[in-house]
Amino acid sequence: MAENCWEFKKCGREPGGSRVAELGECPAATDVTSDGVNGGKNAGRCCWSVAGTLCKGTAQGTYARKLRSCIECDFFELIHEEMGPVESSKTLTDKND
Repeated sequence: MAENCWEFKKCGREPGGSRVAELGECPAATDVTSDGVNGGKNAGRCCWSVAGTLCKGTAQGTYARKLRSCIECDFFELIHEEMGPVESSKTLTDKND
């Protein structure tokens, strides 16, 4: 399986991670509805589509509010380089509507 955001960023918010007690579990690490998107576990390779993830130590809000900072993120850029135009769980949901 490809590297997930919590592995790349070393945030410690994955289940059982070193910072879960302090910061809580990351919703990207526990979002099973996005499992497999861009080759990741849960939303680990489409974290930009999940509200409540951390960026620069601050919890991010909704998809619309956080997207700008996510597009500038080094992990987002890595996924884009590896996969081409990236998918998110939101994109996949919209396709099924």
